[in-house]
Amino acid sequence: MKKLLSMIACLLMVVLLFTACATGNGDPSDTKGTEKGTDPAQPSEKEVEAPVTITYCNFNSSGGNEETLQKMVEAFQNDHPNIKVEVETIGYNDYFTQMQTRVAGGTAPDCYELNIENFAAYANKGLLAEIVDADVSSLNETALNAFKVDGKQFGLPESFSNVILIYNKDLFDRAGIVYPTDEWTQDDVQAAAAAIRALGDDIFGIWQPITYNELFKVVAQYGGSLLNEDKTAFTINSPENIKAAQALVDRVLVSNVQPTEVQAGGMGDWDMFMSGRLGMIPTGIWAFNTFTENCDFAWDIVVEPGSTKKATHFFSNCVVMNPKTEHPEAVTAWLTWLTSSTASADIRLEAGWDLPALKNMDDLKAYLDITPPDNREAVFKSLDYLVMPPVIEDYAMMSDIIGEKLAAAVSGDITVEEALNQAQSECEAKITLK
Repeated sequence: MKKLLSMIACLLMVVLLFTACATGNGDPSDTKGTEKGTDPAQPSEKEVEAPVTITYCNFNSSGGNEETLQKMVEAFQNDHPNIKVEVETIGYNDYFTQMQTRVAGGTAPDCYELNIENFAAYANKGLLAEIVDADVSSLNETALNAFKVDGKQFGLPESFSNVILIYNKDLFDRAGIVYPTDEWTQDDVQAAAAAIRALGDDIFGIWQPITYNELFKVVAQYGGSLLNEDKTAFTINSPENIKAAQALVDRVLVSNVQPTEVQAGGMGDWDMFMSGRLGMIPTGIWAFNTFTENCDFAWDIVVEPGSTKKATHFFSNCVVMNPKTEHPEAVTAWLTWLTSSTASADIRLEAGWDLPALKNMDDLKAYLDITPPDNREAVFKSLDYLVMPPVIEDYAMMSDIIGEKLAAAVSGDITVEEALNQAQSECEAKITLK
């Protein structure tokens, strides 16, 4: 009898051991029953059927970074051998027209790139899928929030760029004036621009394009905005905005520290700066490589000066998902890796492309070691003063109206106040806000 009980006990032990192995025994350290990649950022092989091919369309690599994007794709596919990414690159000037046609015709890719200006229109029209399973913990909060609508994430920030003040150190030396500092205001900029303008008839102090994209930032520097806080009313012709626009126009028509169209002689602002005839230019960090290759003089950067406060541009492109894609898990895996992985960030930084929109600035330390400019810290200091464009569904119409009126003001056809009054009236008549 004892022998029989002993045999039964042994049999029970075998059954229990077999069951424990099959179920992982509930021990977090036991991985036998854990599928690969249960982290939402790394979908499991079960979730992503093998093999899967997804299509990705973009414009941002068309400026010479096609090879960089391809390196990213290859690195991703090494980590996700069951997912193949087919890339299509379209030039910026044609991209949004083509994408609009393809989305309307039902031939849009599985995922694609959008700039911040067009994102709201796509999201509000229900053309984008909500991204729900991506691990966004490493991404910059400002950039993430830019691509939310009603609290839902419809895009992931792929990259960001901002604007700093770039200055010609040689011209500052010739004019006998100190280099710009973080404490400078627009008054300091004007004084330095006037001193540099005095160096010669063909030398100018500053060139800040008088366009919509500059205006929304400059009015913020003067304490203004183009919309009220909840985006229910236009405030284009506010006293603060008129003062800001007047300062820009006066540089051309009054002090002439900025060239007129005739004085520019067909040159653009970058071309004039690289020729050594321009003291300062507020422009994007994407200019660094071009200026390094083409400027035969010393130059550096500083946080862009403000007026009553500092404010500088924040540009960000996002990647989005087609709600009609047949492979949402694979798309999510690709978009998450592209935007937030350190491997993707390293490839982007090595190429000197736009900065990845990462939360931890330590991940971008390698960027600081590249010179010129020597003061690359100013890029990150500028992040404390970011101002987003006032994105609305009819963003393009609003920017076109304001841009047209500004052009009339800088040509002297109408006053600055008339320009902003007209822009206010036209926007109110043609655009319905929420």
